[in-house]
Amino acid sequence: MTSARIQSLLVSFYIFLFFLFLFAPLMMMGTAAFNDVDFPQVVPWEGFTWRWFPALLEDDLMMEGIRNSIWIGIGVMVVSVPIGLAAAILMTQVHRKFQTIYYTVVVSPVLMPGVILGISTLVFWDRLGTFVNADYDTFFYSGMFLTIIGQSTFISAYTMLIFLARLQRFDRTQEEAALDLGATHVQVFWKVLMPFLRPAIFSAMGLAFLTSFENYNTTVFTIQADSTLTTVLAGKVRMGTQPDLAALAVLIIAVTLVGAIAIEVTRRREQAKAEAAREEALRLEKAADLPLAGQPAQ
Repeated sequence: MTSARIQSLLVSFYIFLFFLFLFAPLMMMGTAAFNDVDFPQVVPWEGFTWRWFPALLEDDLMMEGIRNSIWIGIGVMVVSVPIGLAAAILMTQVHRKFQTIYYTVVVSPVLMPGVILGISTLVFWDRLGTFVNADYDTFFYSGMFLTIIGQSTFISAYTMLIFLARLQRFDRTQEEAALDLGATHVQVFWKVLMPFLRPAIFSAMGLAFLTSFENYNTTVFTIQADSTLTTVLAGKVRMGTQPDLAALAVLIIAVTLVGAIAIEVTRRREQAKAEAAREEALRLEKAADLPLAGQPAQ
């Protein structure tokens, strides 16, 4: 056996161990969701069952946490994406000398611990509510509102990074050409810049929603009397896990896989359409170069 063959086998074995380490917990948890026992385990196998999935749907606290997480994710998406877009556009407009300072200030919430962000959000809005003499049933003390604001402080920085990466490939001469042709700045923004940023907008929306959905450090301080999926799961883990949590994990994995497959299928279809359009353009170009019947070639 040659040294190259031994090296190839070692690399393959390392890759196998890496993926086994990565996916073994998911496979164990997915298997435990179908085991007919009252504690999430794979061994001993007591029999196949579906009962933990209906039990998950019957858990009112869990369902409330999921609903709140979805609404908070939508709220964070609505708040953080426009802020990130505005911050990214402003980043390209400020003078080069101030870009480093501006970038440091805008990205600093990402480097801040979530605990600090949660506590500071809670304290700030409590003091502001006290200053304006607001009642406790106003948004100053609403757990949903405080969680959206607290999460948006750092998630908007993530969205800004996505927009900055997209804007680096933007050709500014398109804006100048549109302005020279009589378009207003608002028309340039909606007709030229926004279509170019559309993929980044959808990416930022997905990132904002998913980051909000799984956040715990900031949420645990700002949610107050309400609950989200992460806070409910943390409370259940303290009191002892049940197989319905494994069933929830199976559902999340299934939704993730379906979403990833749908995105990949859509991307490949778009690539196929673009390739077909290029081939058609080349065919038409070649046909235009051919001499007409009865005419000598030039």
